[in-house]
Amino acid sequence: MHLRLLLIASFIFTAEASLARAAVPVTPVPPQATLRAATVQVRVAPDHRDWTYQPGESVRFKVTVTADNEPIDGVTVGYKVGPEMMPVAMKSAAVPPEGLVIDGGTMAQPGFLRCTVTTEVAGHTYRGAATAAFTPEKIVPTQVEPADFDAFWQSGKAELAKIPVEARVTLLPDACTDAVNVYHVSFRTVGGPERTGIPARIYGILCEPKAPGHYPAVLKVPGAHVRPYSGDKSLAARGVITLEIGVHGIPVNLPQEFYDQLDAAALNSYWFYNLDDRETFYFHRIYLSCVRANDFLASREMWDGKNLLVMGASQGGQLTIVTAALDPRVTGLAATHPAFCDVSAELHGRAGGWPHPFQPDANTGKPSPQATPAKIATASYYDTVNFARRVKVPGYYTWGYNDDVCPPTSTYAAYNVITAPKELGLTLELAHSYTPEQSEAINAWVVRFLGLK
Repeated sequence: MHLRLLLIASFIFTAEASLARAAVPVTPVPPQATLRAATVQVRVAPDHRDWTYQPGESVRFKVTVTADNEPIDGVTVGYKVGPEMMPVAMKSAAVPPEGLVIDGGTMAQPGFLRCTVTTEVAGHTYRGAATAAFTPEKIVPTQVEPADFDAFWQSGKAELAKIPVEARVTLLPDACTDAVNVYHVSFRTVGGPERTGIPARIYGILCEPKAPGHYPAVLKVPGAHVRPYSGDKSLAARGVITLEIGVHGIPVNLPQEFYDQLDAAALNSYWFYNLDDRETFYFHRIYLSCVRANDFLASREMWDGKNLLVMGASQGGQLTIVTAALDPRVTGLAATHPAFCDVSAELHGRAGGWPHPFQPDANTGKPSPQATPAKIATASYYDTVNFARRVKVPGYYTWGYNDDVCPPTSTYAAYNVITAPKELGLTLELAHSYTPEQSEAINAWVVRFLGLK
């Protein structure tokens, strides 16, 4: 999933380029800014410091556009305000030096109201956004729970249990450190000879402390798309067995070009493959393979037999919650902006989670061609919401209000049904991205939870 920071964009240009553009009619920039490198920012902020409102309470958004932290004279912006991810008309307005105030209205029900602003400066487009929350703790999922949900997944785990692990572990000497051994590993999973004639395998990078002893284990599950992995040597050096897996049945230590080609062709939009069949939907093998990864971790002689944490972001956040629900060996989780949450919401005029199979056309409002009865039914067996209901272990969760990939309406829909101990770390202005502070908060929680020094 392409990650990008939508709030701050930097535009650096030379004096020669600026002079070449002088004849082009664009938004004027203060003369002194045209002769130096300038950082253009579109800032949008609601009038409550915590970005949170009660239903029926009005929200006003303040917009500023600056270069080198100084207002840009005469700038015009396009803006739209409405429930996040829903189609809404674009308006335009001039931004005075003291800033533009936009009346965003209100929401009658729990949810999120987003103000998105764009402008063009010197031929480049810049964007900013802010999202006001209306009692998000009261958001209720739209997703239904199939009557045979548990039976379906018990059957899948029974199928998995019949397949031997058959682990292959290869030391990677050049990747090892004084404190950590690093291995390229693989093990069998479902979707093998009974379906393709070839034993299916999952691949990953295992990092283990070199010092003798017994250690907690962490399974790191991947975000969307396909890429190589290098493992988590830093956490392993602190006394943790870590396993970072890919989920597509291919080695994870090949050149980047190999994965780029797969991403563009054979694995393009894999998240929709066989969505009309709950038995063969692409995520069926992925979900069960995460459980199989824990089978492998549990077989390691150095595992302490007690502590097993799962963590990941986006699709990885989805897989984190799913794995914790399916596998009773999991003792804790850390999920960052989890995907596939309440995907049915888009059938009800509300933001749903990535990969948005049922999102109406943004321009016409016509229903998604994916919104067939068979696909809607299949999605209910894979929706993160229905797994969140079954989480029984402590977890740390984190996301931002401006996320336009895994929107907070969807992630709260899952978070709110979790009854296990939970902690939510918010970075309000964050989109579908990461900050160093967010990473530090996640790692600090993991370290505390595992009792590391």
